[in-house]
Amino acid sequence: MVTAPITHIQQDERGVAWIAGTNTKVQEVAMDQLAYGWDAEEIHAAHPHLTHAQIHAALSFYYDHKSELDGQMEQQMREYGQAREHATDQLSREAFRARLAAR
Repeated sequence: MVTAPITHIQQDERGVAWIAGTNTKVQEVAMDQLAYGWDAEEIHAAHPHLTHAQIHAALSFYYDHKSELDGQMEQQMREYGQAREHATDQLSREAFRARLAAR
C-alpha cells in the first residue's frame, strides 16, 4: 500500500500552520468548530474559498497537533488581553459610533 502525503497544510518559519495557497490558518478553522460547533459544511459556508478537502485537512492537522495548537491559541489570547489592557485612548464602540454620527 502506498500512502499519499497530504499537501493541504504548510507551516511557516514560526511554526504556524496554514492551509496551503490561502491566507487561512489551521487554527481559524479549528476555532470555528470549537467556538461555534460548526461542521465542515458550516465552515465551508463561512470560508467559501476553502475546499472541503482543505477544511478536513485543517481539522485533521488540528486534532493531530491539538496540544500544540491549543497552546498557541491560548498564548495569542493572553497577548491580545495584555494588548487591550495596555492600550490607551481607545474609543468604546459607542464613542466611535457617536463620532461617526457627528460627522
